[in-house]
Amino acid sequence: MEMPTAAKQPKVDAPSATAVHPAPSNSTEPSGSGRPAPGKPASNPHCVLVHSKQRGNPILKSILNVPLEFRDDIVPDYVVGRTSCVLYLSLKYHNLNPDYICQRLKALGKMYELRVLLVQVDTPEPNNALKSLTRISLLADLTMMLAWNAEEAGKIIETYKQFEKRPPDLIMERVESNPHQKLLAALTNIKPVNKTDAAALLHTFGNLGNIINASEERLSQVMGLGPRKAKKLYKTLQEPFLSK
Repeated sequence: MEMPTAAKQPKVDAPSATAVHPAPSNSTEPSGSGRPAPGKPASNPHCVLVHSKQRGNPILKSILNVPLEFRDDIVPDYVVGRTSCVLYLSLKYHNLNPDYICQRLKALGKMYELRVLLVQVDTPEPNNALKSLTRISLLADLTMMLAWNAEEAGKIIETYKQFEKRPPDLIMERVESNPHQKLLAALTNIKPVNKTDAAALLHTFGNLGNIINASEERLSQVMGLGPRKAKKLYKTLQEPFLSK
Protein backbone atom coordinates (compact mmCIF):
# COMPACT_ATOMS: atom_id res chain seq x y z
CA MET A 1 0.00 0.00 0.00
CA GLU A 2 1.37 3.37 -0.98
CA MET A 3 1.46 6.09 1.64
CA PRO A 4 -0.35 9.27 0.59
CA THR A 5 1.98 12.08 -0.25
CA ALA A 6 1.61 15.61 1.08
CA ALA A 7 -0.39 17.95 -1.07
CA LYS A 8 1.76 20.08 -3.28
CA GLN A 9 1.86 23.72 -2.39
CA PRO A 10 1.09 26.07 -5.27
CA LYS A 11 4.14 27.82 -6.57
CA VAL A 12 3.98 31.59 -6.29
CA ASP A 13 6.46 33.35 -8.51
CA ALA A 14 8.02 36.51 -7.15
CA PRO A 15 7.33 39.50 -9.38
CA SER A 16 10.13 40.28 -11.75
CA ALA A 17 11.52 43.61 -12.78
CA THR A 18 10.22 43.10 -16.32
CA ALA A 19 6.69 42.36 -15.12
CA VAL A 20 6.47 45.21 -12.67
CA HIS A 21 7.87 48.48 -13.88
CA PRO A 22 9.36 50.50 -12.31
CA ALA A 23 9.34 48.48 -9.10
CA PRO A 24 11.58 45.39 -9.26
CA SER A 25 10.78 42.16 -7.47
CA ASN A 26 12.38 43.30 -4.26
CA SER A 27 10.15 46.35 -4.12
CA THR A 28 6.81 44.57 -4.11
CA GLU A 29 7.32 41.46 -2.01
CA PRO A 30 5.85 41.39 1.52
CA SER A 31 8.26 43.23 3.76
CA GLY A 32 8.82 40.77 6.55
CA SER A 33 6.59 38.28 8.33
CA GLY A 34 6.93 39.59 11.87
CA ARG A 35 5.07 42.45 13.51
CA PRO A 36 7.67 44.46 15.43
CA ALA A 37 6.57 47.49 17.39
CA PRO A 38 6.50 50.53 15.09
CA GLY A 39 8.07 52.65 17.80
CA LYS A 40 11.55 51.16 17.34
CA PRO A 41 13.54 54.26 16.40
CA ALA A 42 16.00 54.79 13.59
CA SER A 43 19.64 55.32 14.46
CA ASN A 44 19.21 58.81 12.97
CA PRO A 45 15.82 60.46 13.69
CA HIS A 46 16.01 62.28 10.35
CA CYS A 47 16.19 59.01 8.39
CA VAL A 48 13.48 57.36 6.35
CA LEU A 49 13.44 53.71 7.33
CA VAL A 50 13.40 51.56 4.20
CA HIS A 51 12.74 47.84 4.15
CA SER A 52 15.70 46.00 2.70
CA LYS A 53 13.51 44.47 -0.01
CA GLN A 54 13.06 47.96 -1.44
CA ARG A 55 16.72 48.12 -2.48
CA GLY A 56 16.90 48.81 -6.19
CA ASN A 57 13.50 50.48 -6.38
CA PRO A 58 13.91 53.45 -8.79
CA ILE A 59 11.93 55.74 -6.50
CA LEU A 60 14.86 55.79 -4.05
CA LYS A 61 16.90 57.81 -6.55
CA SER A 62 14.52 60.74 -6.03
CA ILE A 63 14.87 60.81 -2.24
CA LEU A 64 17.80 63.22 -2.03
CA ASN A 65 17.09 65.53 0.90
CA VAL A 66 16.66 63.00 3.71
CA PRO A 67 18.95 60.07 4.58
CA LEU A 68 17.83 56.47 4.18
CA GLU A 69 18.34 53.60 6.59
CA PHE A 70 17.68 50.06 5.37
CA ARG A 71 16.16 47.65 7.86
CA ASP A 72 14.82 44.10 7.88
CA ASP A 73 12.71 44.47 11.04
CA ILE A 74 9.92 46.71 9.71
CA VAL A 75 6.65 45.57 8.17
CA PRO A 76 5.85 48.48 5.83
CA ASP A 77 8.04 49.47 2.91
CA TYR A 78 8.88 52.86 4.40
CA VAL A 79 8.63 54.43 7.85
CA VAL A 80 8.47 58.23 7.58
CA GLY A 81 7.73 59.06 11.21
CA ARG A 82 7.24 57.55 14.63
CA THR A 83 3.60 56.80 13.81
CA SER A 84 3.64 57.09 9.99
CA CYS A 85 4.37 54.50 7.34
CA VAL A 86 4.11 54.00 3.58
CA LEU A 87 3.16 50.94 1.56
CA TYR A 88 4.32 51.18 -2.05
CA LEU A 89 2.29 49.60 -4.85
CA SER A 90 2.82 49.54 -8.58
CA LEU A 91 -0.57 49.62 -10.31
CA LYS A 92 0.73 47.30 -13.00
CA TYR A 93 1.68 44.75 -10.35
CA HIS A 94 -1.66 45.20 -8.59
CA ASN A 95 -3.50 44.29 -11.79
CA LEU A 96 -1.50 41.06 -12.00
CA ASN A 97 -1.75 40.29 -8.26
CA PRO A 98 -4.89 41.92 -6.82
CA ASP A 99 -4.62 40.01 -3.52
CA TYR A 100 -1.13 41.30 -2.80
CA ILE A 101 -2.19 44.51 -1.06
CA CYS A 102 -4.62 42.61 1.18
CA GLN A 103 -1.78 40.35 2.30
CA ARG A 104 0.34 43.39 3.09
CA LEU A 105 -2.44 44.98 5.11
CA LYS A 106 -3.01 41.78 7.04
CA ALA A 107 0.67 41.76 8.01
CA LEU A 108 0.53 45.45 8.92
CA GLY A 109 -2.45 44.97 11.21
CA LYS A 110 -3.27 48.09 13.25
CA MET A 111 0.26 49.45 13.28
CA TYR A 112 0.83 53.17 12.76
CA GLU A 113 -1.61 56.04 12.94
CA LEU A 114 -0.90 57.46 9.48
CA ARG A 115 -0.84 54.65 6.91
CA VAL A 116 -0.12 55.84 3.38
CA LEU A 117 -0.77 53.69 0.33
CA LEU A 118 1.54 55.14 -2.32
CA VAL A 119 0.29 53.99 -5.72
CA GLN A 120 2.43 54.47 -8.81
CA VAL A 121 0.09 54.80 -11.78
CA ASP A 122 2.00 52.95 -14.48
CA THR A 123 -0.89 51.58 -16.58
CA PRO A 124 -2.75 53.31 -19.44
CA GLU A 125 -6.22 52.54 -18.01
CA PRO A 126 -6.02 52.97 -14.22
CA ASN A 127 -9.63 53.89 -13.38
CA ASN A 128 -11.03 50.49 -12.36
CA ALA A 129 -7.97 49.56 -10.32
CA LEU A 130 -7.99 52.93 -8.56
CA LYS A 131 -11.67 52.54 -7.67
CA SER A 132 -10.88 49.18 -6.08
CA LEU A 133 -7.91 50.59 -4.17
CA THR A 134 -10.00 53.54 -3.00
CA ARG A 135 -12.51 51.15 -1.42
CA ILE A 136 -9.69 49.20 0.22
CA SER A 137 -8.18 52.43 1.53
CA LEU A 138 -11.47 53.52 3.10
CA LEU A 139 -11.97 50.16 4.80
CA ALA A 140 -8.37 49.84 6.00
CA ASP A 141 -7.92 53.44 7.19
CA LEU A 142 -5.34 54.25 4.53
CA THR A 143 -4.43 57.56 2.95
CA MET A 144 -3.99 56.87 -0.76
CA MET A 145 -1.49 59.00 -2.67
CA LEU A 146 -0.98 58.75 -6.43
CA ALA A 147 2.33 59.18 -8.23
CA TRP A 148 2.62 59.19 -12.01
CA ASN A 149 6.28 58.22 -12.17
CA ALA A 150 9.09 56.96 -9.96
CA GLU A 151 10.50 60.42 -9.31
CA GLU A 152 7.17 61.73 -8.05
CA ALA A 153 6.73 58.69 -5.79
CA GLY A 154 10.12 59.30 -4.21
CA LYS A 155 9.36 62.97 -3.62
CA ILE A 156 6.11 62.09 -1.86
CA ILE A 157 7.98 59.87 0.60
CA GLU A 158 10.62 62.55 1.08
CA THR A 159 8.00 65.23 1.73
CA TYR A 160 6.20 63.14 4.34
CA LYS A 161 9.46 62.80 6.25
CA GLN A 162 10.38 66.47 5.92
CA PHE A 163 6.97 67.55 7.24
CA GLU A 164 6.90 64.95 10.02
CA LYS A 165 7.09 67.46 12.87
CA ARG A 166 5.60 70.51 11.20
CA PRO A 167 2.23 71.87 12.34
CA PRO A 168 -0.71 71.72 9.92
CA ASP A 169 -0.77 75.50 9.46
CA LEU A 170 0.01 75.31 5.74
CA ILE A 171 -3.18 73.41 4.95
CA MET A 172 -5.47 75.01 7.52
CA GLU A 173 -7.85 77.81 6.74
CA ARG A 174 -6.37 81.14 7.70
CA VAL A 175 -8.62 83.20 9.94
CA GLU A 176 -7.90 86.91 9.75
CA SER A 177 -7.44 88.61 13.13
CA ASN A 178 -6.94 92.15 11.79
CA PRO A 179 -10.27 94.09 11.84
CA HIS A 180 -9.47 95.82 8.55
CA GLN A 181 -8.79 92.48 6.85
CA LYS A 182 -12.02 91.08 8.29
CA LEU A 183 -13.99 93.96 6.78
CA LEU A 184 -12.32 93.44 3.42
CA ALA A 185 -13.18 89.74 3.55
CA ALA A 186 -16.79 90.49 4.49
CA LEU A 187 -17.27 92.97 1.64
CA THR A 188 -15.73 90.68 -0.96
CA ASN A 189 -18.32 88.04 -0.05
CA ILE A 190 -20.83 90.30 -1.79
CA LYS A 191 -20.67 89.58 -5.51
CA PRO A 192 -19.36 91.24 -7.66
CA VAL A 193 -17.32 93.27 -5.14
CA ASN A 194 -13.61 92.42 -5.34
CA LYS A 195 -10.72 93.28 -3.01
CA THR A 196 -9.93 96.49 -4.86
CA ASP A 197 -13.55 97.62 -4.58
CA ALA A 198 -13.65 96.73 -0.88
CA ALA A 199 -10.47 98.70 -0.19
CA ALA A 200 -11.86 101.71 -2.10
CA LEU A 201 -15.12 101.56 -0.12
CA LEU A 202 -13.32 101.51 3.23
CA HIS A 203 -10.99 104.29 2.12
CA THR A 204 -13.95 106.45 1.04
CA PHE A 205 -16.36 105.80 3.91
CA GLY A 206 -14.00 104.90 6.73
CA ASN A 207 -16.08 102.13 8.31
CA LEU A 208 -18.79 99.60 7.58
CA GLY A 209 -21.54 101.67 9.20
CA ASN A 210 -21.01 104.53 6.76
CA ILE A 211 -21.03 102.10 3.83
CA ILE A 212 -24.35 100.62 4.98
CA ASN A 213 -25.93 104.07 5.40
CA ALA A 214 -24.70 105.38 2.04
CA SER A 215 -27.16 105.82 -0.82
CA GLU A 216 -26.93 103.83 -4.02
CA GLU A 217 -25.92 106.98 -5.88
CA ARG A 218 -23.16 107.71 -3.40
CA LEU A 219 -21.86 104.16 -3.66
CA SER A 220 -21.73 104.40 -7.44
CA GLN A 221 -19.39 107.39 -7.14
CA VAL A 222 -16.67 105.28 -5.50
CA MET A 223 -13.78 104.88 -7.93
CA GLY A 224 -13.97 101.56 -9.75
CA LEU A 225 -17.36 100.55 -8.35
CA GLY A 226 -19.81 101.85 -10.97
CA PRO A 227 -23.63 101.72 -11.11
CA ARG A 228 -24.00 97.95 -11.51
CA LYS A 229 -21.84 96.99 -8.54
CA ALA A 230 -23.28 99.84 -6.48
CA LYS A 231 -26.83 98.63 -7.11
CA LYS A 232 -25.98 95.07 -6.09
CA LEU A 233 -24.06 96.22 -3.02
CA TYR A 234 -26.80 98.62 -1.92
CA LYS A 235 -29.50 95.97 -2.33
CA THR A 236 -27.50 93.45 -0.32
CA LEU A 237 -26.74 95.87 2.50
CA GLN A 238 -30.39 96.93 2.82
CA GLU A 239 -31.68 93.37 3.12
CA PRO A 240 -32.36 92.02 6.64
CA PHE A 241 -29.48 89.97 8.03
CA LEU A 242 -31.85 87.29 9.34
CA SER A 243 -34.43 85.73 7.05
CA LYS A 244 -37.94 85.35 8.43
